[in-house]
Amino acid sequence: MSTLIERIISDHSRGRARPNDIVDVDIDARVARDFGGANVVKNVREFGLGIDDPERTFFTFDCNPGGSDQKYATNQQLCREFAREWGIKVYDIDRGIGTHIAIDDGLVRPGGTFVSTDSHANIMGAICAFGQGMGDVDIASAFSDGKVWFKVPPTVRIRLEGKPGPLATAKDVTLAMLGDLGASGLLGFAAETCGRYVDKTSLSDRITIASMCTEMGGIINLFAPNDRVLEELGLTSGAVESLRPDEGAPYERTLSIDIQDLGPMVSRPGHPEDVIPVSDVKETKIGSAFIGSCTNGRYEDMLEAAGVLKGNEVAPGVVLKIVPSTREVWERCLKEGLLEIFMEAGALIGNAGCAGCAAGQIGQNGPGETTISTGNRNYKGKQGKGSVYLASPATVAASALAGYITSRDSVPKAPTLFELGAGKRTEKTVLETAGGKGTVFEGRAWYIPVDNIDTDMIYHNRHLTVTDPGEMGQYTFGNLEGYEDFSKKVKEGDIVVVGRNFGAGSSRQQAVECFRSLGVSIILAGSFGAIYERNAINSAMPIMKYHDKGDWVETGDRLKVDIESGEIFNITKDIKMKGEPFSSVQMEIYGRGGLLNKNGDG
Repeated sequence: MSTLIERIISDHSRGRARPNDIVDVDIDARVARDFGGANVVKNVREFGLGIDDPERTFFTFDCNPGGSDQKYATNQQLCREFAREWGIKVYDIDRGIGTHIAIDDGLVRPGGTFVSTDSHANIMGAICAFGQGMGDVDIASAFSDGKVWFKVPPTVRIRLEGKPGPLATAKDVTLAMLGDLGASGLLGFAAETCGRYVDKTSLSDRITIASMCTEMGGIINLFAPNDRVLEELGLTSGAVESLRPDEGAPYERTLSIDIQDLGPMVSRPGHPEDVIPVSDVKETKIGSAFIGSCTNGRYEDMLEAAGVLKGNEVAPGVVLKIVPSTREVWERCLKEGLLEIFMEAGALIGNAGCAGCAAGQIGQNGPGETTISTGNRNYKGKQGKGSVYLASPATVAASALAGYITSRDSVPKAPTLFELGAGKRTEKTVLETAGGKGTVFEGRAWYIPVDNIDTDMIYHNRHLTVTDPGEMGQYTFGNLEGYEDFSKKVKEGDIVVVGRNFGAGSSRQQAVECFRSLGVSIILAGSFGAIYERNAINSAMPIMKYHDKGDWVETGDRLKVDIESGEIFNITKDIKMKGEPFSSVQMEIYGRGGLLNKNGDG
């Protein structure tokens, strides 16, 4: 007699699997995402491994579908190149969440097995398949051998008792389960969820419930297929007749969870298991709302949100971000008018993908911001630096309209607005200039004989989110070939000497501040990019143009520069040169410590 997990593992391990047995499980679909994929490739190559079956091996790029982060873009390209070598299919940045693609494209079927570098690969429980999130080493092994070792978990049976209230959705039921079981209630167990409510659930409902098994500590939450789900998968009941637990199957225990008359629920920030009714936190002001993720990014979730948003507008000052799970869901929303509803309501619609659960995508929030989200996790820092409540698409949509947390039956006629202050001047913080207020600088030369050094070479755009000038110095010249270690070698008071058109490119102020952070006293160049020159002058960073006179300087030479007279003296080589002295405007701004230091007391 076998539970569902035992039956599936037995079918894929050529033997009868029992709890706590360690068996080799044949894997039908082996997947690496852009998150972790590059390390999988690295492991395969470094250990001289091959690919067991390219037709059952896949890459899914869902963490950063815009390729907007340099590191993600690099990892994605590495995986693409590896995929070409071995003939592996890539579901690229235009396709969406890998686990959903695996279900919709039939990479895994009921009774099948699936592994991925995704902790929510156990979503496969929704279709009664084995799914596991695994690390880079495990997935590399699965790529190479087509199987993984696995310890068969004991099974807990969960019976949902009663009928939820009319406003409750599958997400509310899931949160109720999480609140009842806690963060470790299923730790080390597989689960089978059943009951009259479950019998009527759709594929979308089951995906929502199965996805949050991870937050309950569980291995997987399996659902015996019903006709509705099989029809959605394009299968007949005869194809999966065996996917039922045996009578008298050896469950570790059976749990009952009461969902009778359940209403809208919400999970409080920091702990997904800290679940309470929405009414307990009603009218909590929010700054943003997010609808999407592998838990609530299906078409049915989008439809649920559209039903609340139609004909209404998001509250002023609130940002609503909506991200369908896959390209197919996105296209269906477009075809059936849901995207129009979202846009008319004032929502931002993103590329299909993981969105708010992955850093760098829409869905992230800032310090002090309160977000209500349909995601599966609200750990501190997971979705940004603010606080995150978890709820259903209907509750999130209703809250976006109200401007505060509420359920869809309690959206006010007029939204709550942010309180506006009168505004007042803040106490200013003035940055000290690298060379103080003096007009003569003496120091060691750093000679970089390169023209057209642009701002990306000086300070790469991957670091543009850094706002503390003190942190910027470490990235100086990090993208200039041959000078990547500049920040480790430069000393306070050094003088940087470069070629023509220094600072070409963007308007980023960081390309100036990084030198100040390192204590560079002055930058000499044949000429400067126009924006760069203004940025340096306005922040009181000493710069000066010099008139090229051949080989007048080498790294290590001792230089003396007078910005008032424009005189440059190479003490080491006994060479005098003429540069362009500070203009009166430049000197005036420099003297008071920068353009914004109006009182000149910096």
